Amino acid sequence: MMKGLQKVTAIRPRLADFVYDQIINALQTGQIGPEDHLHQVKLADMLAVSRTPVREALLRLEHEGLLKSSANGGFELRTVTEKEVREIYQMRQAIEGFAAGLLAQENDIEKISALRDVIGALEESAPKDNAAYYEANRKIHRSFVEATDNTFLLEGFDSIWNKSISIQVFQTLREPELQISLHGHLLLCDKLKSADFKTAQSAMHEHIADGCKLQVRAM
Repeated sequence: MMKGLQKVTAIRPRLADFVYDQIINALQTGQIGPEDHLHQVKLADMLAVSRTPVREALLRLEHEGLLKSSANGGFELRTVTEKEVREIYQMRQAIEGFAAGLLAQENDIEKISALRDVIGALEESAPKDNAAYYEANRKIHRSFVEATDNTFLLEGFDSIWNKSISIQVFQTLREPELQISLHGHLLLCDKLKSADFKTAQSAMHEHIADGCKLQVRAM
């Protein structure tokens, strides 16, 4: 038996994670835009933390494709390309389409009914801004994948939706597109009742393809 290890009594958030979340939130609420430059020292002063966690957060955001180094030594938002948008949505089709197919194939009426209740409530939640719309959409689509009880599908879903570049892509939408993006999910639930893998998978593919078109038009 290993000796010398101590029990973990509490898990405290790392400062770098806190800084990362603050920058993401500022992007979602429009406090950070394409014209802004992010400087390590200024951010550290604003957040009342040392420079080390700020730099770690900025480098993470650069690695995820949200930021790029600027000529003055700081960072700025990187423009997401149409190719990247399409690739994100193609990955979503692969994961979420397969999840929809599995649920239809399982044909658990009680599970589909419960899923419909969750999605209906989220569609009627009246989000107030892009960040809230993004979160409502994420929860709706995650509900489909989560219902499969497939751990690895869910990990794949989270790896896409939780990346900062995906959040930036969603930020380009305006109110009319946001309203459209939040609805139509109950029809997907109805497709699950077909008990046919390909029918449900195709419906999810088409829904996500429509979302991709909205994003590309908004760029």
